[in-house]
Formats: sequence, structure tokens, C-alpha cells
Amino acid sequence: MKALHINGNDLTPENVREVAVERRTVLLAPDAREAVRRARAVVDALVAGDKVSYAITTGVGKLSDVRIAGDQIREMQVNLVRSHAVGVGEPLGVADVRAMMLLRANSLSKGHSGVRTEAIDMLCEFLDRGVTPFVPSQGSVGASGDLAPLAHLALALIGEGECLDAHGGRIPTADALRHAQIKPLVLEAKEAVSLINGTQGMLAVGVLALLDAEILVDSADAIGGLTLDALRGTDVAFDERIHRARPHRGQMKTAENLRRMIEGSQIRESHRDCGKVQDAYSLRCIPQVHGAVRDTLSHCREVMETEINSAVDNPLVFPAGSGSEGDVLSGGNFHGEPVAFALDFLGIALCALAGISERRLERLVNPALNEGLPPFLAPGAGMHSGFMMPQVTAAALVSENKVLAHPASADSITTSGNKEDFVSMGMTAALKLKRIVENTRNAMAIEAMAAAQALDFLAPLKTGKRGLAACAAIRSVCPTMDRDRVMYMDFARIAKLIADGKLAEVLQ
Repeated sequence: MKALHINGNDLTPENVREVAVERRTVLLAPDAREAVRRARAVVDALVAGDKVSYAITTGVGKLSDVRIAGDQIREMQVNLVRSHAVGVGEPLGVADVRAMMLLRANSLSKGHSGVRTEAIDMLCEFLDRGVTPFVPSQGSVGASGDLAPLAHLALALIGEGECLDAHGGRIPTADALRHAQIKPLVLEAKEAVSLINGTQGMLAVGVLALLDAEILVDSADAIGGLTLDALRGTDVAFDERIHRARPHRGQMKTAENLRRMIEGSQIRESHRDCGKVQDAYSLRCIPQVHGAVRDTLSHCREVMETEINSAVDNPLVFPAGSGSEGDVLSGGNFHGEPVAFALDFLGIALCALAGISERRLERLVNPALNEGLPPFLAPGAGMHSGFMMPQVTAAALVSENKVLAHPASADSITTSGNKEDFVSMGMTAALKLKRIVENTRNAMAIEAMAAAQALDFLAPLKTGKRGLAACAAIRSVCPTMDRDRVMYMDFARIAKLIADGKLAEVLQ
């Protein structure tokens, strides 16, 4: 891939994945470089004139009334980073941290943060040379942004703290920089607060989770189509006229996908005149449920795309123009509430996606509900248990999601001497969402394996061509169950198949 030139205005979630996962090279765009320099000139003028300005010549938070002399400014930058690097718990993954670095660099590139270009170039250099700071996942309340996670990132920029090696182990940052041939950054006025004050912790985790969720909802349509056909369900409920009468975009899209999944199915034709009027909600209402998830994803993407290209530190710098010599204004763009709401909403939506998947799985395995398929999809039921226990595992995942879907953003706690008295808890929402995504993917993997097994029992009748493509993908990593076997590795392989988009792509 060609190098990605960031300017703070047009970064996409897909770009984030390209850099975080696929290691695309990142550079500061020339026009952005000039904008950053203009903003920096305003900061330099304030320092030279010894003027009072928050976080430039004063302390921060509750200590904003403490004046910092010019010869103390560099020392204060280091103190600020060190004092805020107080995270605990499991470290964020490499992809999450790389996304954080890119998102922070992009926000600084808008030219409202007052940093030097050297700070942005250093973040790009870390990305390009594979230097990944060690960032504990816990310690942020989501305002003033994700202070603790970003401080651990900034700590590595100045050559302190720890980084992750190629195997995920922790090594001193000094060793990581020496190996990458990078010199530590010496921070100047305002740069510490600009590096640590923002929403990029919750946003990094959230953007990557959003991209995974978008793959999940397409995969859910494909898997739901397999289950519907295996249970000899009707496609009447997906008639376009029904959905045009209630034209939510997501609902209409999922209904279209299901029509395409069933198209050409010999199984569907075999029972077209059976007299059955309608199916259970977990089959009949797939468009309404999956579609609502789609619409939630669309809303959350809009929120995150806006946040990705926003200036979110404090204070913000507005260079000279229209008669002004340049202003430094204090505000609250670091507050994570918009992102926190979106993260919680997405978690609730995925909770429903996993929940309806588990209900379809129950219908596949329950002999009272599975339209004459073998009990628990077991060849020789009794001697073999088949999918009895996988449904229990799916139920456990779904119930855990219900707990995790409780909105973190409904909470707040006062910090910083009551100066920061209402916070977003957005990082908590992001970390919960990441777990919900994993649980949902695993629950869907179990349904996919069971649906393929059920369709095998209906041979020689075949499902539609898209269903056959989905079954072929599943069978490429998971053979038919002709007797009881250990299945946890099958689930893991199918979950990876889903994550890689191999089931979603049958709908293309």
C-alpha cells in the first residue's frame, strides 16, 4: 500500500485498520504540516511573552491557577507525562495501541493543538518502525479524555516506560528505541497535555470493534439464511413489499440478503406447499433484528468518523486570521460522551445479534423444535450427544453479553478535586464492547457449525448457491460430525473464518 498522508480531516475507519493491523506507512501531509506550524507559532509567542494560558504557562486540572515559569516548562512536560501514566490491568493489544497512535497523530494534524511537527512525526515513526508502547487498559474515566492510556503512550515517546517486543513481551522503552534507531522526543510547552488529553483510547478500541461488528452483521445474515433453510423455514417473511411498508434501511438490506441466501434452494422448493403459515420470531424477524443492528452500526460509524477527524485536546489553538493575532481557547472537546454513548449502543445491538443467533441454534438442536432433524444434530443420538453442549456454551456467551451490555456511560464519578465532576466512562464502554464482539463471534460460530451439520442431514436436497458457498467455507475448516468429537477447535477456526469475512463475502 502507498503511504497514508494524514491531515486531520479525512481519515477513515478503514485507514485505521490498514495502519493498526496491516502496517501501512503513515506520513504527515504537507498542508497539515504547515497548519501545525502556524498553530505552534501562537504557542511560542505566548511563552515568549510570558502570558498566562492554561496548560501552557499554568498547571492543569485543579492546579490550573499555578503559574509555571519559562525555565520550568520543559520540566513540567515530563512531570505531566510521568504523573499521568498510572494505568493498571491487562495491556491493550498491539492493534489497539497502533490505532491509538494513528488517531492521536491525526487529531494533532488538524493544526489546533499547538504541538511541533516533531511530535507528530515521532508518532508516525513509531508506527512505521513497529515500536508499540505498553499501555495498560484500565485507568481512564473518559474525561479529560483517556489520560492514563495516552500518558503511557507519551511516556514511550520521551524514552521512558515500557514497550512490547515482537512476541508481546515487555521491554524497556530505551531498548526498543535503540533497536529502532529512534531518539527520544524532548517535549516543549503544551506538548504533554496535547499528547495525553483526548479520546483516542476509547476511540481506538471502538473503531476496531466497529469494523469487526460490521463483518459480524453480514455474517449473521449468511448464517441465519443457512439456519432458516435447514429448519425448512419460509422466505415469505422477506418479501420486499413487507419491508417497503416499514422501510428502515438495515431491515431492507437484511431482507434482501436473506432472499439471496434462499434463492435457488431445493430445500425451500421441497416444502413450498406444506401449509405452514409462519416461522418463529428468531427466523421470521431476522430482518427486523439484524436490520436494527445494521442501523445502529451506521449511526455509530457516523459518530466515530466525526471523532476520528476532530481536535479533542484542551486548550485549542486558533492561528491568526480575520484580524486576530491568534487565540488559545479552553473548552471540553476531550469529553468522551459522544463516543461513550455510541460504544454502549453498539454493545447493546451486538447483544441482540448474539441473542437471536443462540435462539436459532436452540431450534436447530431441540428435537421438539427442529423440524424432524436428529435430536441435537447427533448421528445416533443417545450414544452421541452431538450439539447438546455447544448450545450451553452459546447460552453462556449470550448471558454474559447481557451483563456487559449495561451502559457504562450511564455512570459518572468525580475526579481531580471536583474540577472534573462529570465524566463519560467511555474507555470502560470500549473494553466491554471488545468482549461483546468476541462473545458474539463465538456464538455465531457455533450456530454456523450447527447449521452446516443440519444441512448435511437434508442431503441430497441442497440449499441455494450462496448457502452452498457458505457451507463450503465452513467445511474448509470443520468437517461434518459423524460421531462425537472435541469441538472447541472447530469453533475457534470458524470464528476466525467469520472474523476474516469469509462468510460475509458470500453475500457479495
